[in-house]
Order: sequence, then C-alpha cells, then structure tokens
Amino acid sequence: MKRTFTSEIVKQKGKEVELYGWVHGRRDHGKLIFIDLRDREGLVQVVFKNDDLANSLRLEYVIKVKGEVKERPESMINENIPTGKYEISATSLEIINASTEIPIPVDGDGYDVGEEARMKYRYLDLRRDRLAKNLTMRHKVVKQIRDFLTEQGFIEVETPILTKSTPEGARDYLVPARLQKGSFYALPQSPQQYKQLLMVAGLEKYFQIARCFRDEDTRGDRQPEFTQLDLEMSFVGQEEVMALNEKLLIEIVTKLYPEKKIQETPFPRISYKEAIEKYKTDRPDLRRDKENPDILAFCWVVDFPFFEKVDGSPSVSSGSSSWTFTHNPFSAPKAEFMDDLMNEKNVGEIIASQYDVVLNGWEIGGGSLRNHKPEALKAVFNVLGYKDTSQFTHMFTALESGAPPHGGIAWGLDRLIMILQNEPNIREVIAFPKTGDGRDLMMEAPSEVDKKQLDELGLKLK
Repeated sequence: MKRTFTSEIVKQKGKEVELYGWVHGRRDHGKLIFIDLRDREGLVQVVFKNDDLANSLRLEYVIKVKGEVKERPESMINENIPTGKYEISATSLEIINASTEIPIPVDGDGYDVGEEARMKYRYLDLRRDRLAKNLTMRHKVVKQIRDFLTEQGFIEVETPILTKSTPEGARDYLVPARLQKGSFYALPQSPQQYKQLLMVAGLEKYFQIARCFRDEDTRGDRQPEFTQLDLEMSFVGQEEVMALNEKLLIEIVTKLYPEKKIQETPFPRISYKEAIEKYKTDRPDLRRDKENPDILAFCWVVDFPFFEKVDGSPSVSSGSSSWTFTHNPFSAPKAEFMDDLMNEKNVGEIIASQYDVVLNGWEIGGGSLRNHKPEALKAVFNVLGYKDTSQFTHMFTALESGAPPHGGIAWGLDRLIMILQNEPNIREVIAFPKTGDGRDLMMEAPSEVDKKQLDELGLKLK
C-alpha cells in the first residue's frame, strides 16, 4: 500500500490509508486511545482501541498506522488543523522506533525554551511546526531566485571554499595546509574576487547561493557562517543591476508572500548623505506603520563615500594609510570622481558606485560597479596605503587581460528570510546555527584536536 501523507487525508474519506510519522499527542479515554500523528505535512487524529501496543505509545515514538478515514462527530471537529474534520480508525499499528523522554518540548513555538537547550537538541527543535515552515519557505525563496535568474540568462557557478587570505574587512577563518606546512588557506568572506574573475572569463551573468565565513563577533543578524545570494553582470551600469534586483525582490514577495504588502514601488532612493542627516543611519526603516508586520518598506541607499578616516591608524593589517574603504576595495568610483581617485586628491569626497538595498531598517544587500581597469584598482590600494599588493597579483593580472566593465550585488539571504518570516534573528531560519558566541552545542564545536593531528599539520599550540 502506498504511503499517505496527512495533508491528503481530506480527499480519502472512507478509504484505507497507511501513515507514517511521530506521536505528537496522546489522550487515553479508557476504551479508546487518541493519538495525534505528525508527519512533514501536518497532524491527524488516530483512534485506537485500548490494547497493549497502543497503550505503550509515548510522545515522539515513530509509528506506522493503517486505518480507515472517517468523519469526526460534529462536536469533535478541530477547526485549528486542516484535517480537523477527519480521523483515522486504526486497524493496525507498528512501532518503528521508540523514543526516550525528550529534553525539550516540540509542540509549541519554542520561544520560551532556552537557546542553549534548543541549539544542543536542534534535531528536536526542528520538529516544531514553526521551524519546519521557516525551512520550507527558505527553500521556496531559493528556488524562486534560481528560477528567476535562470530565466534572465544567469548561470550558477560554485566557487572555492578553500581560498587565499586577503584583507576584506573582517577576520578570516584560517585552514592549515598539511601538504604545504606553514601555509594556510582561508575560508571566503564572500566570493567577491572569484565572481569578478568569472566576468573576466566572459561568463557575463553569474549567480551563486554562496556560503560565506567571517570570524567576527556575532549578534542576532550575524553568524560565523552564513549564506548569500551572490551575482555579477558584465556590460551593465548601476541602474541595470538595481532594476534586476528590485524586480526579483518584488517577485519573491508577490509569489511567495501574498499576505504581505510592499509599501512603495519603485523602491525609494535615498543618498547616504540624506539618510544620515534625516534618519541618523544608512539603513533607515521607512515603514509608515511599524506595528504591522506585513508591511515591507524597501529602499535603495546610494552615493556612499568610497573612503572613510580611521583616526590615523592603519586601515587594515597591511595598510599604512589613515583611510579605509567603506564597503570593499574593489568598488569603482562614480565616473565623475575617477580623476580624483587616479590623482589621489579630495579622497574624502570621492563617491563610490555603491548601492545598498534596505528592508524595514535592515541592510539586506549591497553591491557596486567594480574597477575593471587595473590602474584604477591600484589607485585604490595606494589610497589605502598598501605598499605591497602581492596578495592581489592574480586580480591585477586578470584585469590586464581584457576585463569587461561589470558590477553586482550580494544579498544576506538569512537576513531577508528572517524578515519575511517575522522572526527575531537569523538563527530561526538556519537549520543548524551557532550560538551567539559562535559555538555549535549539538556537535560540541569548536573542540580540541589530538597531538597527532597537530603534528601532521606542523602546528604547536601556545
């Protein structure tokens, strides 16, 4: 007999069905035992005669049930679940796997359960309906992105996870190389350089659902590892990149979140200067009604300063200038500021071709047009005080081999889905997140390794 999911019960009245799932609830009424059976589609009530096997069922047992789909008596209809007018009159029961008493409840939304317990028993935490829906909607958003960009002529390319350590604004996670002792890979903070190299390669339209890693202090909207929608386009200007992304965001909302309302289209545009002066932030919350969770106030923030002062201290580990970049060193200035960049004058006044997309007070994406000419990129590093640019030799060599003009953007995918799902932080939309201090309590990571492993890598701990 073919398995029936709980969502299919409403079309199976009078038929015998076979169900698999977990015991979500149990009520003993003397001669009858009522079980709420849960599978990935929902819940259904199963009625057993009180025999020894049915009487042994406990919460979270995995079971197989056969029975007839019947209408519930009118007084017992449960309007809170889609299958609430029906129940299964069980004819057979098999206990596939028993469960010990579980350490956390899975029948509520989980907000009242301590974070450390939820992270330690995440495989149980994910059984709750709220988190299952979050992951389902995350899947649908990613699929919508892939379908949209594929129709627009983009191709998805995976870029390396083991790469080179370069200064890009945050600490790298380093991976020792066993075969080249004393040398290290770095986990990518973003695929920034690779996606530009793909434009040099002539692919013209690239995207990736990219895993990224940054060794920085975490908070509600950050994790040591996170996911970006990363895309890059050749032979485009700022308007084309922004228009494509705006169209995609609108399509995600209208097709997957029809209950939500975009406050204004086209998305408003605000200069960085205006945002700071008017809202005191470069990620303003433009909602006119902040009490309504279904209002989505998108906006673009543009015309960012390319460089900012860092009080005379070195901008990054290899630099010696009092200037640092506001976003990343690969951005291009707006055309009217290229002369200032090349001559390193009026540095504080140079405006980058940078654009951020903001939603309800959160930055959900940022991008720019890039310096596709090597001399312009070298000018940026000169401003930053880099006397040794050997870390970027591969980029200069590539740009010298016929690089097209190009630009792109990266979305914080976790953050976008967090907002769309009305969740308080990104841990609620990631299957296996870390705690606020970067630990995986379930796997007990990070953890110590034995001396043999360190010896193989040529490492000794202080």
